[in-house]
Amino acid sequence: MKVQTLVLAVTMGLATSLAAFADDAHYKGTDAKAAAGATLTDGEIRKIDKEAGKLTIKHGPIKNLDMPAMTMVFKVKDAAMLDQVAAGDKIRFGVEKVNGALTVQQIEKQ
Repeated sequence: MKVQTLVLAVTMGLATSLAAFADDAHYKGTDAKAAAGATLTDGEIRKIDKEAGKLTIKHGPIKNLDMPAMTMVFKVKDAAMLDQVAAGDKIRFGVEKVNGALTVQQIEKQ
């Protein structure tokens, strides 16, 4: 009986740990491509900094990052994205946390 209880306790602990790991891995952006494609946020380009490879965007809530609406600076995945937009453009964009930095993965002019 004691062996069965021990096996049950170990199994339940392992299952709980794996579920927590899977949730944490998803939150950290290991499935960034799928999340970026599914979650686009409305925004407006405020400033383009080509030297730094960054955009200042006034945006609505970013659901996949649980972030409220605000204006902030983002890195871009590809410097070519900076040539696709101009200050004042209305956009939809996808952003993920990449190596600790919020990075625009996708951008669409509206």
